[in-house]
Amino acid sequence: MAHAKNHDYHILSPSPWPLVGAISAFVMLFGAVLWISPQLQSNQPWVFLIGLAGVLYTMYAWWSDVVEEAQQGDHTPVVKIGLRYAVILFITSEVFFFVAWFWSFFKHALYPMDGVWPPEGIHTFDPWHLPLINTLILLCSGAAATWAHHAIAHDNDRKALVQGLTLAVLLGVLFTIFQVYEYSHAEFGFSGNIYGPNFFMATGFHGFHVIIGTIFLAVCLFRALKGHFTPEAHIGFEAAAWYWHFVDVVWLFLFAAVYIWGG
Repeated sequence: MAHAKNHDYHILSPSPWPLVGAISAFVMLFGAVLWISPQLQSNQPWVFLIGLAGVLYTMYAWWSDVVEEAQQGDHTPVVKIGLRYAVILFITSEVFFFVAWFWSFFKHALYPMDGVWPPEGIHTFDPWHLPLINTLILLCSGAAATWAHHAIAHDNDRKALVQGLTLAVLLGVLFTIFQVYEYSHAEFGFSGNIYGPNFFMATGFHGFHVIIGTIFLAVCLFRALKGHFTPEAHIGFEAAAWYWHFVDVVWLFLFAAVYIWGG
């Protein structure tokens, strides 16, 4: 009785993952510097890849522990509030990450160095062909994720949950395929002008986030197939849905600013 739990918090057991993750991230960053720095002239990616493997393993192991805690009922209402705050803060940091790329794009578009935007010789993409198709694909994927969220949160319909997640994941993969196809047909490169770096960094990092979000939803799909998530306990899927809608919104701004206005 002296050790009986009389609060709504979950006291975590000692975990090695913060330390392992920090070391792995340092090794990955240090390896990236060794790899790309012309002064060091190593031109070897192995240190970077070792650090990346450590980061990926840390993510897998740490989140596996969080999923196990959820299945054991350790995510009390108070813990869920903390997890939601963490997701909101993470998405907020991502918003400011993209603000930097939009700032750079608008700065160079509004005040071009040679007085012309896009720069001379740059043939931009027609926004009303593949970019528009990709916009519709991503919006449909977001709608499918919302359908799945509503199915588990309000109807406890596991069949609709699996169907919605499957559709959202497939559309996310299709978006990535079309993005790669678009890049392969770009008539401008990353170097030699200011338009290319701004375009590829903004849309490329968004594409990277689409891949992360697709993996996030795929993990939720596997968990749903294993019987995880209930109307009262689906914080992991809720986080994935929030992240996916954030990816949708960023793409809408990219489509309007980079493809339509900036082109």
